[in-house]
Amino acid sequence: MLLRPAIILALLLIPACATPSTDPQRLPAGNWALDADHASVTWRVRHLGLSWYTGRFDGIDASLDFDPAHPEAAQLTAIIDTASISTGDPDFDRTLANDWLHAAQSPQIIFTSNRIEVIDGTHGRAFGELVMNSRTFYAVMEIEFYGGSFNMLAGRDTVGFGADMVIDRTDFGVGSLPASIVGTEIRIHIEAEFLRQGAPS
Repeated sequence: MLLRPAIILALLLIPACATPSTDPQRLPAGNWALDADHASVTWRVRHLGLSWYTGRFDGIDASLDFDPAHPEAAQLTAIIDTASISTGDPDFDRTLANDWLHAAQSPQIIFTSNRIEVIDGTHGRAFGELVMNSRTFYAVMEIEFYGGSFNMLAGRDTVGFGADMVIDRTDFGVGSLPASIVGTEIRIHIEAEFLRQGAPS
């Protein structure tokens, strides 16, 4: 496949002018939407105490109201399509979606932040509520801010984050197997890029 000249030029310029920055003075404030093509949600749970069984969710969306100069005032909402759970085994995926997560009754998993704690220039915590399987519990998301830059391929300012959350599946009524077979602790990892909405800065 031949690359168009404009794309080639953009790729050549990226190393020179798109190095991510965590300096608040170089990053614009605004409303940001998830770039779903550059985001992922994976989860892990212990299987028989022998290994970490890993899967993901393919249908994800999120919005962020973020001012890098005032990160403690950020507002985050993340939404997962429950039925998009994916392990590589379609039959098992349907079992997880229907029998464990009850996707028909609870089609979305939603995290909404209500407080942000800044730890240092690149780390923080988002405190909020997680709604899953028709249950709501307090949750904490550990966040690493990778920085931001002007994304020449998207034509928009972009910021990137990684995040981790640990939940107890029994709080949300997910599955009935004993912990000796499927662990109760679920470890969730998120990688996400957000595109600034509105006219480019």
